[in-house]
Amino acid sequence: MKLSNAISVAAFGFAGGIFRDLLSTALDVKGVLIANLLGCFLLAFLTYYVIERDLLAGWLNAGLGTGLVGAFTTFSSFSTTTIKLALHSLTSAGLYLLLSMGCGLVMAGLGMLLARHLGRMVDHHA
Repeated sequence: MKLSNAISVAAFGFAGGIFRDLLSTALDVKGVLIANLLGCFLLAFLTYYVIERDLLAGWLNAGLGTGLVGAFTTFSSFSTTTIKLALHSLTSAGLYLLLSMGCGLVMAGLGMLLARHLGRMVDHHA
C-alpha cells in the first residue's frame, strides 16, 4: 500500500468514525441504520461515478471509500445493534436485519443508478 493511500484512509477513517459516532449517539439504533444505509448509497455512488470515471486521485478514492465510508459504516456496529435489539425483542432484531439488508441493497442500487445517470448527462453535454 502506498503511504499516501494509508494516510488518506487514516484521516478520512477518523472523520467517518466521528460522523458515525455522532449519529449513533444522537439517534441510537436509528443512527446506526441511517449511517449504514447512507454509506451503501455513498459507496455505490463513489464507485460508479467518481472512481469508475477516474475523477480523483487514487489516494483520495481510497480515503473516501475505504476510510470515510468504511469507518462511517461498520459491520461491528450493525452486529452489536442487532444483538442489542435481539436481547429485548426478536421481532425488532429481525426487522432491523431486514431493513438493513433490503434497504441497503436498494440504497446501493440508487447510488449506482444516480452515478450512471449523471455520467450519461456529463458525457452527453461534453
